[in-house]
Amino acid sequence: MLEHGGHLRAAANQYDIPLTEWTDLSTGINPDGWPIPPIPVECWQRLPETDDGLVSAAQDYYQASSILPVAGSQAAIQTLPHLRPCCRVGVLHPAYAEHAESWRKNGHHIVVIDPKRIEASLAELDVLILINPNNPTGQAYSRTQLLHWHQSLQRRGGWLIVDEAFIDCQPQNSLALEPAQPGLIVLRSIGKFFGLAGIRCGFVIGAADLLQQLNEKFGPWPISHPTRYIAIAALQDKRWQQQTREKLPLQAERLHRLLSKYGLPPEGGCELFQWLKTEQASDIHHRLAKQGILTRLFEQPSSIRFGLPAHQRQWLALEMALASLS
Repeated sequence: MLEHGGHLRAAANQYDIPLTEWTDLSTGINPDGWPIPPIPVECWQRLPETDDGLVSAAQDYYQASSILPVAGSQAAIQTLPHLRPCCRVGVLHPAYAEHAESWRKNGHHIVVIDPKRIEASLAELDVLILINPNNPTGQAYSRTQLLHWHQSLQRRGGWLIVDEAFIDCQPQNSLALEPAQPGLIVLRSIGKFFGLAGIRCGFVIGAADLLQQLNEKFGPWPISHPTRYIAIAALQDKRWQQQTREKLPLQAERLHRLLSKYGLPPEGGCELFQWLKTEQASDIHHRLAKQGILTRLFEQPSSIRFGLPAHQRQWLALEMALASLS
């Protein structure tokens, strides 16, 4: 399987530092996530029911009528390749690698595209996959640009898949606001913005026939009862959402300033992470890890992604570790 952030136990063993002494910045998940209330006992005793209000809560939050809850957007990423015959699939690099890997495993031909040549590459593609904003670079695309690319693909029966895992702070830029239409598939997750990666819940927004095909692939009860209970409450908590949309950009700017202060200015990022491209990425990653700071290391291109510290003690720990690099 591909490498991802969050392997804290492995890092604790490798660097012989107790779990409790780490600052984990490797995941891009909101460290101050939505506060989970007590879960009613019936959530553990009864099978989940599809008419419990999860779909309507998601429709309201995403402002999308045609939506399917899934067991994390990763479930959709792994299943969508089964819904097309072998074809040519365009992906960017660097980007969330599970997209390309899932299509490759299912026999599709992967075409790695330069971000500056997306328009020129459309004619040779059947499917284009983009993350908006991109993970890990933070590159963002306008709705107008994305819809133009979708129209070019859809005229030939193609698909545009847009993974919006990190777009919650900018809901006005989401393609979820567009009417459902053939060939336009939007993936959303409550793992990042809500800080609820552990409940494994996401959503696919798209045409009704495609959602029906996905639903049949997943089978009954793909999402647990406790997960559905938590997701409904989080999606309905408008006050927390607004406060978090105001707070996260300030935290991201603070992280940008801190990294720049110690000679590591980020090349890109979004509200939940900053991305530093440098030939010294591996050395920086390991030197920080020796001090209990876990980052996400990328080999190609040589780069590091920094997530947000959870509280003031972690901010201070990060600053001390950065200061020791110079």
